[in-house]
Amino acid sequence: MSETRFPNFIHLASASPRRSELLGQLGLRCDVHPADIDESRRAGEAPVVYVERLALEKARAALASIGAPRAPVLAADTTVVLDDRILGKPRDRDDATATLALLSGRSHEVLTAVAVVDTARAETAVNRSIVRFRPLESHEIEAYWRSGEPADKAGAYAIQGIGAIFVEELRGSYSGVMGLPLFETARILSTFGYRLLFTDR
Repeated sequence: MSETRFPNFIHLASASPRRSELLGQLGLRCDVHPADIDESRRAGEAPVVYVERLALEKARAALASIGAPRAPVLAADTTVVLDDRILGKPRDRDDATATLALLSGRSHEVLTAVAVVDTARAETAVNRSIVRFRPLESHEIEAYWRSGEPADKAGAYAIQGIGAIFVEELRGSYSGVMGLPLFETARILSTFGYRLLFTDR
């Protein structure tokens, strides 16, 4: 592999501190360019297609806003799926408590797509993880809402926070459920010339 042009820097199309931290685990610095796009699901759109499309649209929107990018742009999108129903960020307390009640005692799917684009090409990947919650009591759900953690999280919980106490089983990627699957991210970045640990060929 030729020497990388971008030894430790990337543009991030997300204001998520979790994604910045996860990129830091790969030894990358980033600047933040949140992308404002329409996140409505199209009629008949499968969840995996939906999450991949949003990641790609975010990355392209950020790339256009930067003007003269010094490096590729990375974006990601995470969604929680239960019975083909997408459970996004809760609108309010009632929505959050209803979402957590739906997840109680059941397994759900977490899809996280990552997209990396530059002016010449785009690459995407989708990580699929299965998370099972233990049965939740109503007082636990209420207390969790009062903690403030569910308010801006897909599926109304954060596996890296207090919400971890609800997770009985995880099959898949912990970092993917957090919001950026590092396996897929590193694999894509290696094709853009980044030299990351375990990705040299």
